[in-house]
Amino acid sequence: MPHANVYNTPIVNKDFKAQRIDKFLSECFKDISRSQIQRLIEAGNVVCDDITIVDNAYKVKEGESFCLTVPSPGEAIPEPQDIPLDIVYEDEDIVVVNKQAGMVVHPGAGTPDRTLVNALLYHCHDLSGIGGVIRPGIVHRIDKETSGILVVAKNDNAHKALCEQFAEHSIERTYFAFVFGVPCPTKGTIEGNIGRSPYDRKKMAVVKIGGKPAITHYETIKDFKNLAALIKCNLETGRTHQIRVHMAKIGNNLIGDKLYVKTKKITLKTADEKAKEFVNNFSRQALHAQCLGLIHPKTGEKMFFEAQMPDDLRELDAKLRFL
Repeated sequence: MPHANVYNTPIVNKDFKAQRIDKFLSECFKDISRSQIQRLIEAGNVVCDDITIVDNAYKVKEGESFCLTVPSPGEAIPEPQDIPLDIVYEDEDIVVVNKQAGMVVHPGAGTPDRTLVNALLYHCHDLSGIGGVIRPGIVHRIDKETSGILVVAKNDNAHKALCEQFAEHSIERTYFAFVFGVPCPTKGTIEGNIGRSPYDRKKMAVVKIGGKPAITHYETIKDFKNLAALIKCNLETGRTHQIRVHMAKIGNNLIGDKLYVKTKKITLKTADEKAKEFVNNFSRQALHAQCLGLIHPKTGEKMFFEAQMPDDLRELDAKLRFL
């Protein structure tokens, strides 16, 4: 697959606050014409965190930064593939999917196929073209190893309307996560700008300088003998790895998260050995996108979608009870 060129902007400061995004990008990337930038925006090639910006009149906000992708000529078109999908809801405008853990959302370096996009192209035959050939219909993403609810646009009008809701942070998103320890306090709000870690470029981190504002509201649902907890998180913003980073910040790393916690384990000698081994070797970050609330892009109806926990997280819940 030919490689696209990817450009990252500086953090928006107060001098550029409320400027149109096409103007802001053209000033950042003087070797790309403003008209070309406008076409790239309309084609879904500008992302702020995991949210696609498709409106040239979008006003940039202080603290934001953007990723501009310029597709390579002859970029490979994903092939439809007959991959099972768990469809929660579908009409002529949107399709809501319960994504399984282990599935990448769209093709990229190292994952040319077997993605959610390949499965959707087989199921729907046609999707919104705003995301370009690699991300048709994709409005937002969740990590490969995170399971749960994802909404996809089936036409351009739906795509633009949903992108606007994500950009305005009006989409309601609830995640369930299993963490080591019990948060103190058991209910609260975590705030802190998230940016690329200065020590490990694969990681995001809460940073003192730069980054983007991030707010996570959490509540402890279950306490497993103070060794672990099931928490519910509501996102006020949608930064990359937000829940994983924020929970690590307060010392309650997600169980199974091998990027943000490598050594934390349950070591209590009196705990059931099989249960302890299962928890300590859980194969993925224990994170599930449980609920999604949005305004339907055509009817204006408020809609809520929910995906119950998959089998592996239910088994984790059961094992934690034996600690």
